[in-house]
Amino acid sequence: MSPQFNHQRRRFFGIAAMTVAATQLGMNTIANAQTSAASPASVKAGGSTAFAALKQIKAGVLDIGYAEAGPADGPVVLLVHGWPYDIYSYVDVAPILADAGYRVLIPYLRGYGTTRFLSDETPRSGQQAALAADMIAFMDALGIEKAILGGYDWGARTVNIMAALWPDRCQAMVSVSGYLIGSQAANSKPLSPAAELSWWYQFYFATERGRLGYAANTHEFAKLIWRTASPTWTFDDATFNRSASALDNPDHVDITIHNYRWRLGLAEGEAAYDVFEKQLAMGPVIAIPTITMEGDANGAPHPQPSAYAKKFSGRYEHRDISGIGHNLPQEAPEAFAQAIVDVAKF
Repeated sequence: MSPQFNHQRRRFFGIAAMTVAATQLGMNTIANAQTSAASPASVKAGGSTAFAALKQIKAGVLDIGYAEAGPADGPVVLLVHGWPYDIYSYVDVAPILADAGYRVLIPYLRGYGTTRFLSDETPRSGQQAALAADMIAFMDALGIEKAILGGYDWGARTVNIMAALWPDRCQAMVSVSGYLIGSQAANSKPLSPAAELSWWYQFYFATERGRLGYAANTHEFAKLIWRTASPTWTFDDATFNRSASALDNPDHVDITIHNYRWRLGLAEGEAAYDVFEKQLAMGPVIAIPTITMEGDANGAPHPQPSAYAKKFSGRYEHRDISGIGHNLPQEAPEAFAQAIVDVAKF
């Protein structure tokens, strides 16, 4: 199911206040698995440094760059990265899953790495439905009917949307920080001053000064986000630089700025996605089997697990991972890979 894209644009909603709406949700039955970062497997974070040669495929409005690991006939796992990170968040997860017999696909989102727009005329939209539609187009281009999904940050929101709008294409899901689909109603409500402070960069990006600042200092900005979002993660320069190069994509700044301005209702979305955004604004329940995860050292804004438990109506489990920050797959690859293996059996 691939949307036909046109280039009319309209204002729509943002999701900066997602956590406010989320706290209005009740508790669901949660299987809380208190897990240490090193317990699920023996692979050490940072043990892998590269993927095999990257591939490219034309899909929808994009020529998508992606990494692939594992047997071609294995069950498909689609892993989606966040901002300001890249596919190397899964560099240690991929070999674990490949060794377990899974075909692992890790695409660069629009505006990252080797992914490029096929036309100069396509709006450089960063709205939530656009990123999810890209991933469905990616699956279509590869002839993949159904996949197990995994994601964090922008990637978690993307796989949440895929599961909500295209459940027939999704076998199961692992979502870091739970349910991240946004709504216009949530965005209309201000957060507490302390919570608003944690979104400082979103407000910065709303200004022309912020756009110019991010364009001029993209790598420095990304490193600051990495450090504040994962205060216990002692990544080295080689690890950062390997991923920072993906931010040199010619569309990266435009996609990033549009994403955050669109959330606040300061930039128009594409009319082609209106039908999807209306569905997402209703906060659809996700029915596919799901494991949500959270690191107890996550320094980025995120909802509490109790706030989103009822958004999952199928078999569901939540796992807290000790000593881990925002980029959970890269910081705790064993725990993340084990969650993928486990949810596939739900």
